[in-house]
Amino acid sequence: MTTTNYNTLYGITFNPFRPDIPHSALTVAPNVDAFCRRVEFSLAEGGFALVTGDPGTGKSVALRILAQRLANQRDVVLGTVDHPQSGVLDFYRELSDVFGLDMPLRNRWAGFKSLRAKWSEHIGSTHLRPVLIIDECQEMPDAVFNELRILTSKDFDARCLLCVVFAGDRRLLERFRRPDLLPLATRIRRRLDMGHATREGLSECLDSLLEAAGNPGLMSTELKTTLAEHAAGNYRIMMNTADELLAAAAERNLDRLDEKLFFDVFPAPAERKTRRRS
Repeated sequence: MTTTNYNTLYGITFNPFRPDIPHSALTVAPNVDAFCRRVEFSLAEGGFALVTGDPGTGKSVALRILAQRLANQRDVVLGTVDHPQSGVLDFYRELSDVFGLDMPLRNRWAGFKSLRAKWSEHIGSTHLRPVLIIDECQEMPDAVFNELRILTSKDFDARCLLCVVFAGDRRLLERFRRPDLLPLATRIRRRLDMGHATREGLSECLDSLLEAAGNPGLMSTELKTTLAEHAAGNYRIMMNTADELLAAAAERNLDRLDEKLFFDVFPAPAERKTRRRS
């Protein structure tokens, strides 16, 4: 069944359990809001910020919220890196593309000068640093991290030409403890660590999403509690489970998702063994 059919069947304007929910439906947690404000305050001075956390704990949502808030600000130039695994030369090519420059092939020095001139021109006219957001940074080579540190530094490290937001899982924290990356790690001023969510936080997230989608009664209260308890503090696990339940409910023409459906679709281990024997 297509998403459109789900929407029609359950009176929702979007599937609240998919990653591509509208920005207006995102729940802004207090720690995410505080981090975004700190980054916004840094736009006049630049520097490095860091978002970390285990998979499924909300890093991508935090980056979406941050990107939207920055994009809504006047005179802010915002870029994102889509391929953090690139080597240094390809990284320069991607930066040149992000910031609208023509970089001569295999000429890193020309790219270095052009990017710094572009950023300096923007700072001179707006007093704001351009912003670069890089997700999945645990995949980025050490040489690229260090090249970016040197590329953005000016006047013997007294000025930073860019505001850079790194994001990645906890492997990134381990990498920043290594001697080769310590010069960069010590320059990170703003940090956000996405810990595991509480059951109350997960339940509140479901309430907010269902309200935004247009059908707050789509799930029973008992099912929300069950989903929050079985998610192990992980938003992605909870959303994937809820999406599976929505598909099962649609196949069975159910009007509502409840706890009985959950245990039918996800039976306990002992029950699964009994079903196999029968």
